[in-house]
Amino acid sequence: MKSLNLFILLLSLLSLSTITKSQDPSFPYRSCSNDTTYTINSTYQANLNLLLSSLVSNATRNNLNGFYNSSLGLDPDDVYGLFLCRGDINNNACQNCVALAAKDAIQLCPVEKVVILWYDLCLLRYSNRAFFATMDQDPGVILFKSQNITNEPERFNRLVATTMNDTVTQATIATSGGKKFAVKAVYFDESLNLYSLAQCTPDLSSSDCNRCLRIAISILPSCCSQKPGASILYPSCNVRYETFKFYNITTVAAKPPPPPPSPLTRPRGKVGLIFFSFSFFCFVQINWLDQHSLYLVSI
Repeated sequence: MKSLNLFILLLSLLSLSTITKSQDPSFPYRSCSNDTTYTINSTYQANLNLLLSSLVSNATRNNLNGFYNSSLGLDPDDVYGLFLCRGDINNNACQNCVALAAKDAIQLCPVEKVVILWYDLCLLRYSNRAFFATMDQDPGVILFKSQNITNEPERFNRLVATTMNDTVTQATIATSGGKKFAVKAVYFDESLNLYSLAQCTPDLSSSDCNRCLRIAISILPSCCSQKPGASILYPSCNVRYETFKFYNITTVAAKPPPPPPSPLTRPRGKVGLIFFSFSFFCFVQINWLDQHSLYLVSI
């Protein structure tokens, strides 16, 4: 009965915001908060259209580190927006993703003022409140693979933990305003490598970026144990790992996985994992979920 009650509570939390998965695999989620809306043909809508046009046009500039933010208008019709492109993609791919997101935002969230769209290659976000240089975790989304690792799953969990920790550390050491992005590739066994990614919006301070990413990876042991892939998406940062190369290794100059260690000296990683059962997740994360909107989806 206790597990059932926790599961019901989780379902109620899932209804706190409109978070929808698209049929397009490159567009995992959108958040359209209906708490604040605007009127069609209003001054706010005109400002929003101008802002989205500005974001799209700036997505090809070489000096932006795949990131741009801007605002338009005066209270109560002011609107704030940004885009963040994945750190390994080129300017053309960035602009294509931002242009698609701007088009989808108007179609999928036609009157909402607070909108976030997460794609594989970019994030688009806008709001009627200022949010630049502020760490936000709400709403958050966990995407995870439905299958499990069957070969040495506990060792895989430990490797995920150490690899994600190292990736987060690397992402947070960027200079002020620089691209806060890192990837890593490590060897697991003869047929499997692990690929990880961590990224923050460059307007965050290094300390806020570190805090955002650390919170994200701290959830992995509760949500995603033994899973071969997962992502945690926040408005201000995101982390991901897979057992396939999902980023452009050439672009980011990631080091290739090292050769397999000797069976007699094979190092064993530290603790950590990714994925979860609903009842276990509800039990260990219930206090955190009371304060944050976190959404869980098997992919």
